[in-house]
Amino acid sequence: MKSCGVSLATATTAFGDEKKKMAAGKASGESKEGSLSLTAEEREALGGLDSRLFGLVKLREDGARTKTLLGKAVRCYESLILKAEGKVESDFFCQLGHFNLLLEDYPKALSAYQRYYSLQSDYWKNAAFLYGLGLVYFYYNAFHWAIKAFQEVLYVDPSFCRAKEIHLRLGLMFKVNTDYESSLKHFQLALIDCNPCTLSSVEIQFHIAHLYEIQRKYHSAKEAYEQLLQTENLPAQVKATVLQQLGWMHHNGDLLGDKVTKETYAIQYLQKSLEADPNSGQSWYFLGRCYSSIGKVQDAFISYRQSIDKSEASADTWCSIGVLYQQQNQPMDALQAYICAVQLDHGHAAAWVDLGTLYESCSQPQDAIKCYLNATRSKNCSNTSTLAGRIKFLQAQLCNLPQGSLQNKNKLLPSIEEAWSLPIPAELTSRQGAMNTAQQAYKAHHPTTEPVLGLSQTSIAQQSLPVHMITSGQVDGLSSPAKRKRTSSPTKHLEQLHANKDNLNPAQKLMLEQLESQFVFMQQQNTLTLPHNCTNLTSAEEPWRKQLSDSAQGLQKGQSSHLSGPKDEQSPFSTGSAQYLQAASTGIQKQTGLRTMPSNSVTQGDALNHLSSHIATSGGQQGIAFTKESKSSGNRSLEPEASRHAADTHNGCTIIVKGLSNHVQQLMAEHVCNSNHEDCTLPNLLMSDNPQISALLTEKTSDRVGTGACDKVNNIHPAIYTKTNNSFASSPSSVISTAPPSPKPTEQTTTHSVTSLNSPHSGLHTITREGLENLQNSKKPDLPLINHKPGPRIIPSMSVSIYSSSTEVLKACRNLGKNGLSSSCILLDKCPPPRPPTSPQPPLPKDKLNPPTPSIYLENKRDAFFPPLHQFCTNPKNPVTVIRGLAGALKLDLGLFSTKTLVEANNEHAVEVRTQLLQPADENWDPTGTKKIWRCESNRSHTTIAKYAQYQASSFQESLREENEKRMHHKEYSDNESTSSDFSGKRRKGPFKTIKFGTNIDLSDDKKWKLQLHELTKLPAFVRVVSAGNLLSHLGHTILGMNTVQLYMKVPGSRTPGHQENNNFCSVNINIGPGDCEWFVVPEDYWGVLNDFCEKNNLNFLMSSWWPNLEDLYEANVPVYRFIQRPGDLVWINAGTVHWVQAIGWCNNIAWNVGPLTACQYKLAVERYEWNKLQSVKSVVPMVHLSWNVARNVKVSDPKLFEMIKYCLLKVLNQCQTLREALITAGKEIMWHGRTNGEPAHYCSICEVEVFDLLFVTNESNSQKTYIVHCQDCARKTSGNLDNFVVLEQYKMEDLMRVYDQFTLVSEINMLLHCHPPLLDIVP
Repeated sequence: MKSCGVSLATATTAFGDEKKKMAAGKASGESKEGSLSLTAEEREALGGLDSRLFGLVKLREDGARTKTLLGKAVRCYESLILKAEGKVESDFFCQLGHFNLLLEDYPKALSAYQRYYSLQSDYWKNAAFLYGLGLVYFYYNAFHWAIKAFQEVLYVDPSFCRAKEIHLRLGLMFKVNTDYESSLKHFQLALIDCNPCTLSSVEIQFHIAHLYEIQRKYHSAKEAYEQLLQTENLPAQVKATVLQQLGWMHHNGDLLGDKVTKETYAIQYLQKSLEADPNSGQSWYFLGRCYSSIGKVQDAFISYRQSIDKSEASADTWCSIGVLYQQQNQPMDALQAYICAVQLDHGHAAAWVDLGTLYESCSQPQDAIKCYLNATRSKNCSNTSTLAGRIKFLQAQLCNLPQGSLQNKNKLLPSIEEAWSLPIPAELTSRQGAMNTAQQAYKAHHPTTEPVLGLSQTSIAQQSLPVHMITSGQVDGLSSPAKRKRTSSPTKHLEQLHANKDNLNPAQKLMLEQLESQFVFMQQQNTLTLPHNCTNLTSAEEPWRKQLSDSAQGLQKGQSSHLSGPKDEQSPFSTGSAQYLQAASTGIQKQTGLRTMPSNSVTQGDALNHLSSHIATSGGQQGIAFTKESKSSGNRSLEPEASRHAADTHNGCTIIVKGLSNHVQQLMAEHVCNSNHEDCTLPNLLMSDNPQISALLTEKTSDRVGTGACDKVNNIHPAIYTKTNNSFASSPSSVISTAPPSPKPTEQTTTHSVTSLNSPHSGLHTITREGLENLQNSKKPDLPLINHKPGPRIIPSMSVSIYSSSTEVLKACRNLGKNGLSSSCILLDKCPPPRPPTSPQPPLPKDKLNPPTPSIYLENKRDAFFPPLHQFCTNPKNPVTVIRGLAGALKLDLGLFSTKTLVEANNEHAVEVRTQLLQPADENWDPTGTKKIWRCESNRSHTTIAKYAQYQASSFQESLREENEKRMHHKEYSDNESTSSDFSGKRRKGPFKTIKFGTNIDLSDDKKWKLQLHELTKLPAFVRVVSAGNLLSHLGHTILGMNTVQLYMKVPGSRTPGHQENNNFCSVNINIGPGDCEWFVVPEDYWGVLNDFCEKNNLNFLMSSWWPNLEDLYEANVPVYRFIQRPGDLVWINAGTVHWVQAIGWCNNIAWNVGPLTACQYKLAVERYEWNKLQSVKSVVPMVHLSWNVARNVKVSDPKLFEMIKYCLLKVLNQCQTLREALITAGKEIMWHGRTNGEPAHYCSICEVEVFDLLFVTNESNSQKTYIVHCQDCARKTSGNLDNFVVLEQYKMEDLMRVYDQFTLVSEINMLLHCHPPLLDIVP
């Protein structure tokens, strides 16, 4: 594949022609234009420059000369665009974007890329463009969009030369977004790639180890860290950071050993880390925490002071110092330390809580209430409900006190207003001022929960601190760090002098008078306001940032792969749910702050930019407060405020990496708008210093904006996509639905759509609503182009159709090869990367959002086998069908699947257990019960049928006891009342009861479960596990749970979270009883909307466990079918239907998947197959393998189904032939291997894509007969010339050609005449 379709020859030739035209009669212009001309040598040099060289150009010896050439090319292109009034080929803008990217002029690069994007309908074919666009998005921390762009690069060109860099950046972004499973996969893909990359292998290994740590997989993390320490020539900074993480894990993690042993190891690791990097403020802070936990107060204070000296102001450090003072019964010193903490970070919930506790212990409830209120206003407060209860208690206590009692009582501590108003000395002011910008970008978060910091800590032996630590004259000694930052601590002396007023000498009395007068004056002059006096706190952290750590010494790549020295300023790196990641390049001054889109060029009414004003995030986090910091380049950097972490996490390290951009690049998980995609401004783009150029680049293209009620294709980029009446246009298999003899690219209609990256179902958003309306209502005139010469195709198309013979197909494939064009993705020119569908238009009225569930009641066996039943269930208009009374009509013995029978049959059979929270079926709360969430907690473990049966029975007995107790207390409950109603008094209250759900119990063994499986043969053919009309019966091998039966053992509240079936296949579910289940179902058309909700809630639609909020769905006009499945009822889930289920009573269920031989089923399966590939998720059903087996075994009479299967065969046949010829040309031997009966399809052991026919196996695994399979791309990344691999062939080309030619469309009349049923003998 040719990744970049831009030809500089076209651009420079057009520039030269235009220059000649403009030169006549313009002598003054000739001189000017002559200086901008490009020589033939320069044009040749520029021809090889595009985004793929980003980060590499600077490594060239002639870097300065290349930079000058790029600058000259940019001026030439801008001049040409200006003369032509923007009427140039789209490739001009693409190449201009590449040049500006290489020059690190990100605003211009983004603007040029956007212009190319708006002009080029098949932009997705250009991998270099997508890569460049992804880099720009990455630079601006628009991770949601960067992820989409990078995923599309890997989809359209899996062998992309910068794939390792993409995997690295995807790993970092997914880590920031707390999608740790995806992050780990991409880091591993980057690690096995032998090509150069921004990070070294040891740094990637560190990220992998750190992923284990932040998931609390401490044993795996410890093993990975220790293995990393054994690496030869490990850079000192990496070593220091690894030791730091090991130390903190032993202190804070759930590792083996008692507390004393763990703390001993923790201190040893941290001391070794400081030996490697003595200037790590984070390591000093962690060491102080360790000393504090074992009662070494003096050592703790020494470490905390070192931390402040090394890493400047840290709210966490001050908070911990306050805890120490409070534990030593020195409340005034504790107060000052806490005040330092909350002044550095107004949203530091832990400091506010500790401060409130301090006031409460000093009998000052009014001040305590104010502190607790400030804590609850912080978004990182994890115990809001507890604090709310405490506040109510204190308020009630105040109401019961006699009037004036508080005023007449001597206060031990100054009030919060008085403490806040005390002057901050110059030392602290200077440091705090220097840290203001950084503190607003992050609030120096500590990685542990506040109970560790608070009074619930293990008490330290009560020992008074030395007197010199609380006097003003010893500021250079081991004094209170709070006082060292706050001059002579006047309030402390004032309080001490007041307490001993009767015993003061004359000099001390004089000092008391002076301090009193100073205090009154300071109160009058001070203008500082408390956060609790404001409408809201200025801390604007996001949920995923709850576990941000303090600033730490991190990994920073320097020259010659050495890490930076201790003088480098560090940024915080979260070690909990999400992380700050910072990247710095060699020799460039590091800057802090979040980059946002440039905001000083395009007018508000201009709506060309495809960037939505609703800038989305991968997780849809809350809004952010920013402060601007100007940069010499003209870019603006925005620094988000972060609040202190309030959950019990475990480490805090800054990972600084080299060259993630050519300039200083900060990977920050802060995003530009809130979870609702509201109140965000459209980033205006600066194209050029020349306003005329900017105006041309922002010319409106409103004819590309539109919506369609039936459009199922939805660009994850703000893409222009083809709108057709073809219902299959969104998948690779869809383009041949009309099946012409020679398929042509689908024609575009006059209406296009530019869709936002973050909001696929929305139109183009601009700064103002008026701008959007103007854009939608305007029409773009036809613009003549300067150069009508078509550019080279990036992905060539073929002149053959599905009706061509295999010989013709292979001949066309060879011709493409002779022309030097790769044919590995030759049919992608007709199908862009898959996208989630937009919400159907027009939206349903609110009264249609709770539709009745299609239900059929069976009375006898004849009803069950009535043909219209099959047709009704498989009708795409019915997302779900409930067949009532099936078991009774067919006389099924459901007792064979009862818990008692299962225990008697195979009591030691394995059961997967999911530990969940017992919640109302229509709601999903966080563990504290304070807010509704989408994330569904479901932890995995394993047991046996016998043990789970015992749990199921004991749960039932416990419920009976509870019921009897209720009756004894005269609380009557209806026998028919569902379990969900029992939650009426528990909603919004936590914690919830924990339950266990027995799931995925395999019943595939026909020897163990012969009676049970035989009973299911009584079912109608279309719902049987095995049948001729079931696509999954033609796989030729077993896929557990899909073409085999699985059992589920439930107690009330057991949840199957929201999902679509694997590869969108249909499913069958029978309730065995005795209890009921409640189902929630959403039609397939709306899965894109649910995918958006998952992204907004920082969830992976395919991999995460989620439970939809029905209120959210109602607001989004998503219809939800809701019904009860009773014992004996069969639920048919149609292809692609989204559903989630909760047990109401104690029951068992059996389920499996079915693949009807319909065009709709195959289409949706292929679409999900391609979507999984784009998302780097393994497809459980190998669709290529299945398609070839169906072609062998089934006579197809449905034209649409035939065309889609034939299309798949055509695509694969070409890919196999192309790969064969490439291997032969390279001199690589292909060894015959063949297939055995029942052999499953093969997947790449690295990237998990399906591998068909030609298997790349390592020499070692081949000799050991283990056959560890790789795809071609992963094999070449591991071994560029494939020396370490053998290629095994499973099918002869002649066999594939024969199957292809013999697979023809059979008319329905012939099918009836010959009565030729589909074959069941599967040919492997």
